[in-house]
Amino acid sequence: MGRFHSYRAYTVGCVIAWSIVWIIVGTQASETTKERVLFFFLGWLAGWTSATIARAVYPPPAKRRSN
Repeated sequence: MGRFHSYRAYTVGCVIAWSIVWIIVGTQASETTKERVLFFFLGWLAGWTSATIARAVYPPPAKRRSN
């Protein structure tokens, strides 16, 4: 189960979830709702992109030693 606790698994899950959302919104929603979901998605995408860049650029925190 440990292999599912990774950023790659999170990303794959997000892609699947957003695909389902866009299928439903694209077939069922009004133009106003589609626009709102698009803006929400773009905000989420900006956050995901910045987190991905930060994970690639900055090293992970040092492990603490227990005394």
